[in-house]
Amino acid sequence: MAAGRPEDEDLGERSRTARPTTESDRVEASRLWHITLSVSGAEAPLREVRRALEQLAHDHPFLLTSRYANDHAEIRYWEEARDLHDAAAVALRLWGEHRSTAKLPPWEIVGLEVIDRETYHQRIAEGYGPPPAAPVGVHPF
Repeated sequence: MAAGRPEDEDLGERSRTARPTTESDRVEASRLWHITLSVSGAEAPLREVRRALEQLAHDHPFLLTSRYANDHAEIRYWEEARDLHDAAAVALRLWGEHRSTAKLPPWEIVGLEVIDRETYHQRIAEGYGPPPAAPVGVHPF
């Protein structure tokens, strides 16, 4: 950049007079996001899949419901995050981070839906969204 250009002077003036950023400026309000994570892979014994998903629910207390078969599962829960990107990033790490502790099958993530709370409730009210996660817990498909 060449010195003396008007835009350089404006930038310099703005940076000297800008209000310092405070912690409250950086902290954005978090929101609730409804997560649906789908995983699948090679067949595993149903008893082991159920036990692993129950352990995951114990390890991740916000887990609402899991549905499973011997080669796939769907996990639904609420995540608190600043924005969709953060919620999706946490969701995409969930299976891998708990794979060894919960003894989850070595399945891969094949689907992810992240919607905000308002959209979730709007879908339910209009009758085209997923049914509410009831009963809560781990259930076969």
